[in-house]
Amino acid sequence: MQSDLHKIIVSPQPLSSDHVKVFLYQILRGLKYLHSAGILHRDIKPGNLLVNSNCVLKICDFGLARVEELDESRHMTQEVVTQYYRAPEILMGSRHYTNAIDIWSDYSNIE
Repeated sequence: MQSDLHKIIVSPQPLSSDHVKVFLYQILRGLKYLHSAGILHRDIKPGNLLVNSNCVLKICDFGLARVEELDESRHMTQEVVTQYYRAPEILMGSRHYTNAIDIWSDYSNIE
């Protein structure tokens, strides 16, 4: 992959609405696949979304990824996701979270 979404966002070339739609579709499709397998990425951010010259996007850096914990009595790590992309439930000290944290960080990337 030639680049990542962070480099594309900060580049002087503007993104068209079609580019945004294509990237968002691919991110959500990738997250759907991960979440259907019970995997939480826990660090979705533009630097972890690789893009090639054909606008094909791939999710990378699974260093913080974990299998989803269904038992709500089990505590989960709080220091996940780069601070700027943390979901409100993590910031508020929730001891258990779901795959919604990946969706929150994905939404933060788009804005």
